[in-house]
Amino acid sequence: MKENALSFDESLNGCHEAADIVVIGSGFAGLAAAIEARNAGASVIVIEKMKAFGGNSIICDGGIAAPGTSLQKKFGITDSPDIMYRDMLKAGLEINYPELVRVLVDNAKLAFEWSRDYLGVEYLDRVDTFGGHSIPRCYTAKNISGSTIIKKQIGKLEELGVKVKTEICFKNFVQNQKGIVNGIVAKADYDYKNPDQGRDIHIKAKKGVILASGGFGSDIAFRTAQDPRLTENIDTTNKPFATAEALKAALRIGAAPVHLPYIQLGPWASPDEKGYGDGPMFSEYVVFQYGVIVDPVTGRRFVNELSDRKTLSDKILSSGHPCIGIADSKSVVESGWNIDCCLRKGVVKEFGKLKELAAFYNIQYEKLKDTIQFFNKSFEGGVDRSFDKPLLEKAGPISNPPYYGIRLWPKVHHTMGGVRINVRGEVIDLDGNIIEGLYAAGEVVGGIHGASRLGSCAITDCLVFGRIAGKNAALKDYNS
Repeated sequence: MKENALSFDESLNGCHEAADIVVIGSGFAGLAAAIEARNAGASVIVIEKMKAFGGNSIICDGGIAAPGTSLQKKFGITDSPDIMYRDMLKAGLEINYPELVRVLVDNAKLAFEWSRDYLGVEYLDRVDTFGGHSIPRCYTAKNISGSTIIKKQIGKLEELGVKVKTEICFKNFVQNQKGIVNGIVAKADYDYKNPDQGRDIHIKAKKGVILASGGFGSDIAFRTAQDPRLTENIDTTNKPFATAEALKAALRIGAAPVHLPYIQLGPWASPDEKGYGDGPMFSEYVVFQYGVIVDPVTGRRFVNELSDRKTLSDKILSSGHPCIGIADSKSVVESGWNIDCCLRKGVVKEFGKLKELAAFYNIQYEKLKDTIQFFNKSFEGGVDRSFDKPLLEKAGPISNPPYYGIRLWPKVHHTMGGVRINVRGEVIDLDGNIIEGLYAAGEVVGGIHGASRLGSCAITDCLVFGRIAGKNAALKDYNS
């Protein structure tokens, strides 16, 4: 038994509960794990520290990536797991764990179909190309919200007789004398605003504990220890409860840390609103695909707008100030996305003339005009001569007023680092051995995305490895 873990032999105050599987966290990964574990015949307890289920998953845009789907076939798109594999490794700067990436891409289509056909998730009738993907393979849940998927997962768990126990905050793992994780210590009646409130309980796990606690994007102290740039001066798209307590508890019992300093910023975020906001609806879905980003000081483009998130964020940050995303009315129409909410909120501005946009953002008009004209000439030859940005089929010259602008400044979005797992979702220690009884899935896991996660691959990751962890934990018998 690890010296930092607790044992059920110790005296603990509070009530006692037990199940075959205990799941920590009620986001995409935790709920997928719970569903598969229950379907494999295990009894399941899911705990969530907040008053409502869903974690950060419920506030994302509901995008999932998968190759070789029927939607791709419908739109004449040829794709394969091998191509997606190469895209993920390229974005991850080749430091991804190849065996984990292979599991993700080989099971991505199944996970997408599982969410659609088994859970009943409705997706928009379109396939998009998000930054870093070489082929359109991204699908968006109806209502453009992760809540669409979460609600279906919760509904399925209710059908299966499993309820999420809210306001129970995980504190520590429990291990037996052999070092097998066989339960947890948690605080019941937890109040996020008054964390000292509540009482300690311990919950026994007969077959295993699945860690699906998410990332640590809102944990300023922990994230700054990994990347000193990410102080309180950098906003985050995460909810304030996205912190590192559960991750640190896993590290204390020997879980191997992987890629903790690799923290992804969302380049589509705007400093003119808090949190995730509404602006990304315009920047990621319209500007990056059909428009341009310019430095207001120079009036020039400086990056391929369809680069992966790390490349875009690093380029914007290197300018030292917010940059401007620009698109026209035709871009909005061709994108098929509604940006009314962005306009109402004021995070996106509308201008009758390009000169008015330039004046508002303090860009020298002649330089901006030259930049736009040079970009527009790309469509004559079919090649972006400045940054080799892929020119999408419906994209065209930026020349149709009104024009739209947004200020862009990256925010902490996703933490690629976490605990190490194997292809069965089992957590691995510093010596390369399995920590028996402990599984992990979702953003709390490191190694899958390497240095940078491709857009829409987080939900794929959560569903694929959540399902794997749930099934394998349920079928394991440490008493045999």
